[in-house]
Amino acid sequence: MNEPPQIIETSRLRLRFPTIEDAPSIFEQYAQDKQVTKYMTWQPHSNIETTQEFLQQSIEDLTAKNYYLWVISPIEEKKAIGMIRLQLDNYRAELGYVLARSYWNRGLMTEALQPLVNWAINQPDIYRVWAVCDIENLASARVLEKVGMTREGILRRWLIHPNLSDEPRDCFCYAKVK
Repeated sequence: MNEPPQIIETSRLRLRFPTIEDAPSIFEQYAQDKQVTKYMTWQPHSNIETTQEFLQQSIEDLTAKNYYLWVISPIEEKKAIGMIRLQLDNYRAELGYVLARSYWNRGLMTEALQPLVNWAINQPDIYRVWAVCDIENLASARVLEKVGMTREGILRRWLIHPNLSDEPRDCFCYAKVK
């Protein structure tokens, strides 16, 4: 399997691997925002040190051959306004993402996610690109539909979203297969 591109550019966005220098803008733009983190599997960061620790661990994880992470930035700026994670598992590729609230409802996450969905499904060894989202997160469900994924069903009690509940919640499962 080919390595995914380190840098991806669209008409409005640049996706690139993160650096520790991204911590201030990640913290400021979305990591501490309770509305952005509502459906995440992690709690809002209470200080920039938490964001730095997350980034340090993520950068270390990038050395693994099955885990990739991109910072999303406006094409003309360096600030991080979101992230996309891609985890490869044999013949599957799983996606996860987050975007700063001030950039919602502009089609940016669809624009950022589409090249990665395309890259993954075009790999000879990948047969399934998939993602899940909380059944109440209809905006995320719409993004997954816009990038060509099909809702396969509901995974009951699938993920804990600690900002909503201490118990696992139901999630929609979306996939694009070949």
